[in-house]
Amino acid sequence: MPLLGWLVVAGVLASVTAGLWWARRHLLLVSVVGRSMEPTLRAGDRVLARRVPLQRIRAGDVVVVAAPAAMTAGRPGRPGEEPGLLIKRAHAVPGDPVPVQRVPLLRRHDERVVPADRLVVLGDNPPFSYDSRECGYTAAADLLGVVARPRLRAE
Repeated sequence: MPLLGWLVVAGVLASVTAGLWWARRHLLLVSVVGRSMEPTLRAGDRVLARRVPLQRIRAGDVVVVAAPAAMTAGRPGRPGEEPGLLIKRAHAVPGDPVPVQRVPLLRRHDERVVPADRLVVLGDNPPFSYDSRECGYTAAADLLGVVARPRLRAE
């Protein structure tokens, strides 16, 4: 193969590598497990989430968060396994009134508004959802992204 051909191959490989690196840093593909987001999402669906900071989340957005330690009882995941992820709806974001009617657990806190580094998340199907009703606020550090493409069917 002539030198020009090798340069083209190298350029294509570099472009693909850069694209994959960008996608890994900015996107997250998550499979839905359980019934907590029915009817919006069902077990087996996949969602594509964009990694964004808490400031870009709005009430009503479907978000991906790391499962709180209270849910996993502080146990680390198995080697090579991703930490537990939850897909929930953002119910209240920083600056919103604390929703003590929907989330009585938050009455323990003295805030009138959701703190700047916190988020209130709820599942769409309450009887099957582990969310802020059981664990309180979700920390900004646990926010992984906002769902951009819901219901990609797993094949």
